[in-house]
Amino acid sequence: MNNLIYLDNSATTYPKPDSVYKFMDSFYREHGVNPGRSGFDAALEAEEIVMNTRKLLTEFFNARSDNNRLTFSYNASDSLNMIIQGLVEKGDHVIATMLEHNSVLRPLYHMEMNEVIKTTYVSFDEKGYINPDDIRKAIQKNTKMVVMNHCSNVIGTIQPVAEIGKICKETGVLLVVDSTQSAGAIPIEMQAMGIDVLVFTGHKCLMGPTGIGGSYVMENVPVRGTRFGGTGVRSAQKTHLEEFPYRLECGTLNLLGVAGLNAGIKWILENGIKTLHDKEMILWDKLRKGIQRIENVITYCAESIENHNPVLSFNIKGFDSGDVGTMLDVDYNIACRTGLQCAPLVHVGLGTDKIHGTVRLSVGPFNTEEHIDTAIQAVKEIAELRK
Repeated sequence: MNNLIYLDNSATTYPKPDSVYKFMDSFYREHGVNPGRSGFDAALEAEEIVMNTRKLLTEFFNARSDNNRLTFSYNASDSLNMIIQGLVEKGDHVIATMLEHNSVLRPLYHMEMNEVIKTTYVSFDEKGYINPDDIRKAIQKNTKMVVMNHCSNVIGTIQPVAEIGKICKETGVLLVVDSTQSAGAIPIEMQAMGIDVLVFTGHKCLMGPTGIGGSYVMENVPVRGTRFGGTGVRSAQKTHLEEFPYRLECGTLNLLGVAGLNAGIKWILENGIKTLHDKEMILWDKLRKGIQRIENVITYCAESIENHNPVLSFNIKGFDSGDVGTMLDVDYNIACRTGLQCAPLVHVGLGTDKIHGTVRLSVGPFNTEEHIDTAIQAVKEIAELRK
């Protein structure tokens, strides 16, 4: 691992900051008990880190509302399942986009198969962006919500969420945003952007560990609880509690994950979200320009650093993406992602669904210019094998 060139940060950021590892270790050794269940000091201190992290994230996302409406789950997929199933009712219409990850697509497909909802999928343009006017045109009388990602995990394009949020507010449609690829990478202003529900995961740009994520639900959003169990509060009550955070939480939280997420957010705040993003985009720009100069290499929706995250998808003519990924791994010790990246409709839009997707390189805060130079040279040498 010491020699690994890790360019799969869209899957999960690696490595994490030392401060995250150290805090998780020390906190769990000293306070690794059940939060919110008992009155002894260690339990109260464990609950304090949970509440502090709710507050940190509420402020980080500029929700400007009740911290308790920030709830924790396993990851974004987990929260999206709860949010989608907790909001829709039989006969509703939902708008999604061709840029969505399976964490959105599959819950919607299941609801469609069970004849609960109908869904419209809005296409993206040749540069990889959703036109807000297409969202407006797709709205019907029974449209309950628009659910969309803030940033594509395949092509890295950052979507015009604020413009879409304005349309949703004008038409009385809920806006649910999957911030898996954007939370921690770029600023998110829930109030200003008109976001009703923000879903996040901890293990990507928020620099936390795997197994922790959650959502923030604005007031007056009628999401129902879909899971029931222990809360440590009012145990004699037969039904699950309706108030937040309990409405979307049951059982013991991933305390270690919450602690790591707490440390990850603090690391981002200390280093500056813009400073981190600017550094990554400089490296990405070097990577995409270097790869675009290589003969027989095709890149997708990678023409500008504007409204973009450091994610690059490409193919080499004559090669299967999986074979390229294997060569990068075995011959050059470069970690990347290949295939459909859990977002099949993106590849339908790109025309790469019939050729087994793309090779994806994604830059993180601990990548260097040397990593980028090595990756460019590796792709060049692989492409030359075709001659």
